[in-house]
Amino acid sequence: MDEIGQLKTELEEKTKLSEDRLERLRYLQAEFDNYRKWQEKEKAAIIALANETLIKDLLVVFDDLERALPSLTHEKNKAGIEMIYKNFNKILCAYGLQPIPCLGKKFDPQFHEVLCTEKCGKEQNTVLEELEKGYQLKSKVIRPSKVKIAEHVMEETGENNG
Repeated sequence: MDEIGQLKTELEEKTKLSEDRLERLRYLQAEFDNYRKWQEKEKAAIIALANETLIKDLLVVFDDLERALPSLTHEKNKAGIEMIYKNFNKILCAYGLQPIPCLGKKFDPQFHEVLCTEKCGKEQNTVLEELEKGYQLKSKVIRPSKVKIAEHVMEETGENNG
């Protein structure tokens, strides 16, 4: 009987040890899964940052190309440059680049940078002119639109207004 009691005690100790090790294994496995997920997010962030830097550098060339289009006079040259421009735009769009719409919209400091104002009859802070196109890469603004906004002028009527 002593031997059976001793074996039961040993079995309980070994069972407890195996349960502890199984629990540690599960914990390590969960920790590894979390690490793997974190690594994947980090990798995606690095790739996105690399794309952002490259696209910012390419925007300078893209802007120059866009400005050159109206000045071309030969139809053959113009058609070729327009094709290059469209392909360039298509590639940038495939990477998530989108122009920021601004004409006629209300000024939003997240998307627009005011360079000047103009007194007119339009509603205060309405974008009147886009001086330089702004862009978003996916949902992040990488270059705000440089704009001219309206400064509302009150119409003065009556004898005592000045």
